[in-house]
Amino acid sequence: MGLLSRPPSAPVTILGGFPSWLQHVLSVQQFSREDLDNVIFPTAEKMESTVKFSGKSGFLSGKVLTVLFFEPSTRTSSSFVHAIERLGGSSCVINEVKFSSAAKGETLEDTILTMERYSDAIVLRHPEIGSVRRAASVAHKPIINAGDGAGEHPTQALLDLYTIREKLGRIDGQTVTMVGDLKHGRTVHSLARLLTLYHDVKINFVSPDILRMPPEFISQLRGQGVTPVEYDRLDEVIAETNVLYVTRIQKERFENLADYEAVKGSYVVDPKLLATAKPAGQMIVMHPLPRVGEITTEVDSDPRAAYFDQVEYGMYVRMALLALILRGN
Repeated sequence: MGLLSRPPSAPVTILGGFPSWLQHVLSVQQFSREDLDNVIFPTAEKMESTVKFSGKSGFLSGKVLTVLFFEPSTRTSSSFVHAIERLGGSSCVINEVKFSSAAKGETLEDTILTMERYSDAIVLRHPEIGSVRRAASVAHKPIINAGDGAGEHPTQALLDLYTIREKLGRIDGQTVTMVGDLKHGRTVHSLARLLTLYHDVKINFVSPDILRMPPEFISQLRGQGVTPVEYDRLDEVIAETNVLYVTRIQKERFENLADYEAVKGSYVVDPKLLATAKPAGQMIVMHPLPRVGEITTEVDSDPRAAYFDQVEYGMYVRMALLALILRGN
């Protein structure tokens, strides 16, 4: 029987009890490999079993999650909504902050102090780096970072690692190639940091020159024992790649539209490119989505395509985080 498939009135134990490091989820840097391998990922597996066995549970019955997004979202927002509802809780979703008091000049801090009066935790997406730490500094309820500008996206990185683990069987020893907008891409920033927790992982960065990974970030990775290799051509590294992590060129991050026009479409993953890649079981193609042409639809039927599996795995990982956080609050 799955962890959460027993009756709501029955006692439930989640792998060693409430972890103190999960008061908030602000950055991937708060996690150790033991946190991932021994707590979060095994709990996510149990969530998957629960959903497939009984659809939902009453484990978080009565809990309310506020989903507060100052930037557009489809997957992350709906993933958290489905996660809390699969656990028996409910959600308050505010995706159009322009229609809220924030449009009248209310501070982020006041918005957080207001919304936490209605709910047990807040999932926050905001365009400014450091915004989630500002929110956490005043909050009395858990804050979960769903993306702070070009900073981090920790729950996406967790589900990305979980996807690699589930599809390839292990994370150690993999060659991970990240391609696209590496300058602004908060998903690749967070994932690269988490990969440093594993052994013998090789990281390749492929991007146009104006979208290269920031030098200070590469220095951080080197300080953690990983020396990424930078390329401007994807065909140079596709044959050695186990995980091809594709990101879109983010038009909304460009101040000069001409710069965007110059680099959009720089990399396209199609069957011709994948003909030189490793076979299924040794290689997967990932994408945080949405895609805007960087992976052709012909790839969707390739057994190595894992980007829609990421979406499903994301719900299980977020269910695990909510269960771990809210059972102690």
